[in-house]
Amino acid sequence: FRKNKIMEPITIKVTILKPLLKTWDYFNNPRHIVKWNFPTTNWHCPKAENDFREGGRFDYRLEYKDKSFGYNFSGYFDEIKVHEYIKSHLDDGRKVEVFFNKIDDNTTEIVQVFEPEVQNGREMQRVGWYAILDRFHKYVEKH
Repeated sequence: FRKNKIMEPITIKVTILKPLLKTWDYFNNPRHIVKWNFPTTNWHCPKAENDFREGGRFDYRLEYKDKSFGYNFSGYFDEIKVHEYIKSHLDDGRKVEVFFNKIDDNTTEIVQVFEPEVQNGREMQRVGWYAILDRFHKYVEKH
């Protein structure tokens, strides 16, 4: 039995020149999520809600600023190990894992592993998710 190449998880990572505690907070606090959780400047994230606990639900709204298109990125937190990782699943069942690796006192690596959906190509999804992670990276380092 060979796994379908399309369904293999995609891994992206970024190194942030900020401490682990700040990086963790900015990634999980809705007050910050609305400031970075979108791929390009013609998008925004007008709503971010999360019940940040195992079994808790998250719901983030991403939409074009002109309101021509939008979607909810939502699901449930499956496992949280504070300052180390978050494992969750989206409403469509796909799994997402985010690892927070402390490199030193002022450097944190984030590794995000997600199962792709089938409507869009792998590379398009990798680029889109990376654009959001990179926006997060720039937001944390600036604030």
